[in-house]
Amino acid sequence: MKTENQVAIVTGGASGLGKATAQALVQSGAKVALFDMNAENGAKAAAELGGETIFVPANVADHTSVDDAVAQVRNAFGTVHIVASCAGIGGSTRILGKKGLVAPEWFPNIVNVNLVGTFNLVRSTVALISENPPDEGGERGVYINTASIAAFDGQIGQAAYSASKGGIVSMTLTLAREFANTGIRVMTILPGIFDTPLLGTLPPEAKERLNKQVPFPSRLGQVEEYAALALHIINNRYLNGESIRLDGALRMGFGRR
Repeated sequence: MKTENQVAIVTGGASGLGKATAQALVQSGAKVALFDMNAENGAKAAAELGGETIFVPANVADHTSVDDAVAQVRNAFGTVHIVASCAGIGGSTRILGKKGLVAPEWFPNIVNVNLVGTFNLVRSTVALISENPPDEGGERGVYINTASIAAFDGQIGQAAYSASKGGIVSMTLTLAREFANTGIRVMTILPGIFDTPLLGTLPPEAKERLNKQVPFPSRLGQVEEYAALALHIINNRYLNGESIRLDGALRMGFGRR
């Protein structure tokens, strides 16, 4: 699918992977709607990106909020062709820790943002995308979802995070098969350890330890590298129903502690 003059929704668009992806889309001629809960950063990001970029406040874990946000995009741009779901939360907590059992809401809170939030975007946009006239190859749209290598290499304390990202991987082929006759592709990117605001609070020595874990290149991933893969997925119409690791060959070990 070509990106020029296409309409894209990018969740988590105010920072990190989302903002980098939105920037790449704007530079390639797309019209972009940034979804984020941080209104100040979202409006600032839209202004910085320029072009035909708008900010729409949205909580991906709330289907009503997503429905309302998608309606605003339709009013502004008429349709949607591309959905890049980059919104997500992390956190590492042992189920049985030194202070006792983890709070019961910990698991569903992470799953609701990461997994249910991804599904909410699909549910709220698929009818709109299916109304698009097919291009010369029969394509109407593409979804790019964001999982994590934790879907396969989950670490101690990541039960909720790994489950949420594993769910995204598991529904990738299912959705691709369901939407095949409509001309809609579904792909998932599994980032390794990336230099995003989620890691921004780590001290330099901690980041250096992470760098050394990556075989090559031995550094944190850059958000622009995620964005470059997202653009390639959009442009390469034969990519469908697959999850791609983007991790410098990193395979997280057991790390007993």
